[in-house]
Amino acid sequence: MMFHNDGFASAYEMGPGVPLQWIALAALVVLLLFGLRIANQYERAVVFRLGKYVRTAGPGLFFLIPFIEWRWRVDLRTMTTEVAQQEAITLDNVPVKINAVIWRKIVDPSRSVIEVANVGESVVLVAVTALRNVIGQHTLDDVLKDQDSISAALAASIDAVTEPWGVKVERVQMRNVEIPDSMQRAMAQEAEAQREKRARQIKAQAEVEAAALLRQAAETIMQSPAGLELRRMQMITEVGAEQNTMTIIMMPSEFVEMARALGAKGSG
Repeated sequence: MMFHNDGFASAYEMGPGVPLQWIALAALVVLLLFGLRIANQYERAVVFRLGKYVRTAGPGLFFLIPFIEWRWRVDLRTMTTEVAQQEAITLDNVPVKINAVIWRKIVDPSRSVIEVANVGESVVLVAVTALRNVIGQHTLDDVLKDQDSISAALAASIDAVTEPWGVKVERVQMRNVEIPDSMQRAMAQEAEAQREKRARQIKAQAEVEAAALLRQAAETIMQSPAGLELRRMQMITEVGAEQNTMTIIMMPSEFVEMARALGAKGSG
């Protein structure tokens, strides 16, 4: 009986110990699996431990201590943000309405989470303020003709504010610029006047060049009387080739020379 009692006691003491070990091992495995996380190549995980920032994890597989650590996922790809139409006043007091598009990228995930509550909305608000300030420093002609330099200045102004947030503004582009109808009519009249001015200048320049060529031709003909006769014959041929009622009276060249000699004597 003693033997059977000892054997029963040993089995009773070892029996409960084995299941507890397996349960603890299984619980440990579950906790390890529960703490595994995966971040894509374009993502980073900002990890907090009991509310305090500890590290930035990813990409790939990383581990979180269950119930103690948690993460904030951040996308590092370039984001496109559209700024709704804003009304601004130019340097020459002309109201304009402008749409803009911002290309931004997070370069420091921890600061984009810790330093600002909503990074996307904050960038848009900064862009609205910067857009009005930059437009107010340029005239309407600059806004319409030099949009690339204004966009570059706008991007630099926004990036100076967002840099402490870990956000890089890569590009800003103004999509549409609307001006009042009265200003559009005035600009159309100005453009028409400029075109008319250029047309008159071109015509005047052509007349000056034609007069210089005629003078040169006259000097050449005066140097060779035979050239004048050839020009007269060519003119008769051109007139005769057309169907018209023009009458041509031929005069000898001696009459012309006589008239020139009489004119010279009269002036002398």
